Amino acid sequence: MRAVVQRVASASVEVEGRLVSEIGPGLLVLVGLHESDTDADADYVCRKVLNMRLFPNENTGKGWDLNVMQKKYGVLLVSQFTLYGILKGNKPDFHVAMPPQKAKPFYGSLVDKFRKSYNPDAIKGKCAFQLHLVLHSFSFLYKSRLFILSRLFSMYKPWLGRSLYVLLSG
Repeated sequence: MRAVVQRVASASVEVEGRLVSEIGPGLLVLVGLHESDTDADADYVCRKVLNMRLFPNENTGKGWDLNVMQKKYGVLLVSQFTLYGILKGNKPDFHVAMPPQKAKPFYGSLVDKFRKSYNPDAIKGKCAFQLHLVLHSFSFLYKSRLFILSRLFSMYKPWLGRSLYVLLSG
């Protein structure tokens, strides 16, 4: 699973020119599902996204101190199969992305995980065709498989875990 996390002032999803979902300040999360993703991948991404300390704390003056739940901000999840696209020559290929008939229920369960872990009203989830955003200038990319594999190898041979991470993240 891949998740591109963007801190936003606001974000909305339009389908065929009609607004279907929107949030004020919070996080926009573009989610790419791999054909072999499991609940463990969904748990990892949900936990990481909701606990990322991306927001300033006005009381202490620290810039990267609070997560989206502490700020009581919204989270907009958007299914984005193109995150698993590769180029074959000049043509995009999405064969490793989860097929639509499997992706739709899996994505629905991911949205449910976010809602159970946080305020259900703060989580918005849509499959989108046209996305309009207002966002800040940074993004984070989580690759659940890469992290888990490098951690596993690091337990046994630290140099191998680091090497695997560098090799696979390139």
